[in-house]
Amino acid sequence: MNIDLAGKVAIVTGAGRGIGREIALTLAQEGVITVITDINEALLTDMGKEFTAKGLKGSQYVCDVRDAKQIQQVIDQIAERYGHIDILVNNAGVASGAPIDVLAEEIWDLNLDINLKGTFLMCKAVAPVMKKQQSGRIMNAASFAAIVPSYGSAAYASSKAGVEQFTRVLAGELGPWNIAVNCYAPGMIPTDMNHFADLQEPQQQRLLDTLTFRHWGKKDDVAHLICFLASDYAGYITGTMIDISGGKLATQIPRVAYEKAASEGAYEF
Repeated sequence: MNIDLAGKVAIVTGAGRGIGREIALTLAQEGVITVITDINEALLTDMGKEFTAKGLKGSQYVCDVRDAKQIQQVIDQIAERYGHIDILVNNAGVASGAPIDVLAEEIWDLNLDINLKGTFLMCKAVAPVMKKQQSGRIMNAASFAAIVPSYGSAAYASSKAGVEQFTRVLAGELGPWNIAVNCYAPGMIPTDMNHFADLQEPQQQRLLDTLTFRHWGKKDDVAHLICFLASDYAGYITGTMIDISGGKLATQIPRVAYEKAASEGAYEF
């Protein structure tokens, strides 16, 4: 399968680091003109240097996804500069939280404003461009927390569950213009936001026990999914959430299979 995205124009939000950075670099390496946005100008500058060093096409814009006016200005500039916007990846997000009885209102608002409202505002600004060209691909970052939340994640899980339902509604609204809208739910992928790889060994093992593929995921696992969803090969997929979590909780106790495999000498804890 040859996924040909050359010449497409993509926007990736929150692309200064982590999964967003990997998505942006992977798209650019596939020949996509990749526009990256982030609230952190230093991270954007660093990305710009990397793009130049690798001969990748794209540009960088400081943009706060909570600011509708700033978003519209950036989208207008991108549309004018390149003439079309083919792909939008709403990656920007936060994951702060606490148990509900001590959860600060500001933390609740931050999660909803960036994760959910930010996705809404970006889609609202990009939709007219895609409708005019009668084509487009929108991918929104949900989370496994939208399926099964964890302790202390009320704000984060609520925002990501909102992203999933927003995605379904938007897919229905934009279908007549041949615009596909999907979201994706990354699972156990160590990043600077979740610090999975920095946990003590017993904590890591407890988390890995929940996975059908009993190992950490990689950032490029998500980036490769984005490339597929952005391509013509995914042209009949819309309005859905794709679980990319290594089979997290696909069965009730995934560790049992590994214990059996270990007894047969096929796996070692």
